[in-house]
Amino acid sequence: MAARAPAAHALAWAGALLLWACDGGPPGAQTPTPTPTPDAGPAADAALSAADLRDPALCADCHPDHYRQWSGSMHAYAGVDPVFRALDAKGQAATGGALGDFCVQCHAPVAHRLGLARTAADLDHLPAHLGTITCAWCHQIDAVDGDHNNPLRFADDGVLRAALRDPQPSPHASAYSPLLDRNDPRSSDLCGGCHDIVLPHNALRLEKTFEEWQGSLFSHPERPRFNSCGHCHMKASDGQVAVDGPPRRGHDHAMVGVDVALTPFPERADQRARIQRALDTTLVSEICVVQRRGGAEVEYYLENIGAGHHFPSGAALDRRAWVELRAFADDQPVYVSGAVPEGAPAAEALDADAWRLWDTATDADGAGTHDFWAIEGITRGTLPVIAALDPLDPAYVNPHVLRRYIVASEAPLTRIETQVHLRPIGLEILDDLIATGALAPALRDAIPTFDFAPLVWTPEAAEARLSPIGREALCVPAR
Repeated sequence: MAARAPAAHALAWAGALLLWACDGGPPGAQTPTPTPTPDAGPAADAALSAADLRDPALCADCHPDHYRQWSGSMHAYAGVDPVFRALDAKGQAATGGALGDFCVQCHAPVAHRLGLARTAADLDHLPAHLGTITCAWCHQIDAVDGDHNNPLRFADDGVLRAALRDPQPSPHASAYSPLLDRNDPRSSDLCGGCHDIVLPHNALRLEKTFEEWQGSLFSHPERPRFNSCGHCHMKASDGQVAVDGPPRRGHDHAMVGVDVALTPFPERADQRARIQRALDTTLVSEICVVQRRGGAEVEYYLENIGAGHHFPSGAALDRRAWVELRAFADDQPVYVSGAVPEGAPAAEALDADAWRLWDTATDADGAGTHDFWAIEGITRGTLPVIAALDPLDPAYVNPHVLRRYIVASEAPLTRIETQVHLRPIGLEILDDLIATGALAPALRDAIPTFDFAPLVWTPEAAEARLSPIGREALCVPAR
């Protein structure tokens, strides 16, 4: 069969279309860029004070769906997360307390801003609702004064801000804010301020989800299908936002990423199911095989099509994503890479050929470390986000990333099986925390491994064409 030229950048286009549909609109639909208008003033006479509103339980009576979603979110879990608690304890001990409020400022922002907590240990002496990220925090932000390490200005004035331009009278004062309006690009400033982390000792950017999104195709409100953080992480639906209230366009408050609750927590099974659904549309892969005498060269491609930032993102230093690839000849395995036994730390079990998809860090002596207070250098290992569709655009970065495997085999390959796996945090990181006594050993078994849809290559399913790097090959299209 004659080889044919591949459709240039087809995966990038497909990825763009998928990501543009984050909010479920039809392809080609236009998300309107908001027209600036004066903020709506507070709705009438409020019975609840700022102090009252700090307890999210008061929100549940009028907003049961939003409360239920939030109660199982990682925002609700932020202050009680045993990994956060253990890391903060380890960091405080390692730095002689110099770590200070670096962790608490984001994980328990209300307690921090009220001057009630400087370390995670301080949260043990506070009411539970003050020691995490609550309704009162996000909905009382009135300005963003930076782009990292929680630069959000907490009004604490009893006025709950949202995307509604016509708030109804309610027990609390209400106002419109572009920071809570996901159709306004400024709403991503609110999210990004806490989801980008810069190390205080050397200004190194440890986490950069917001920066990644800013450099993506999807951060420009003038372009078709602009996507803010909220478009993907807070899906919209029509219904009642408040009990007995008028029909509204509401937004999901589960705010799913890839982190999971490790201890008994509301909505725990739903959280993991939501994560899996999100991951199912995040990556596409492609296999091209160039058969050689004595074996074959396998070109395996991955493209991040469903995230508005890198994959994985956030605490990419702690994430563990990797590719498992198995090659067979006459149904006999002739090559295996990326096989990790159940319960084994991926960072320790992976072979030299394995494709690791996470960041790595070194300390001042050049030794590997995941202790963020000791990091002096970071090597990025994540998949890029789509930044532009036109290769001639200066912002263009090829999102179609190649990993080549050399397979030795006297017989022709008859099948290749591939699959991507993801753990929210590396087991070796938990092992280290367990060794310090700061983390319960049983929690290690609570870390899930999320599996992406497998892609299988066979000569019968493949088509003869040029691979993305221009070689005659047998390729199984991206899926």
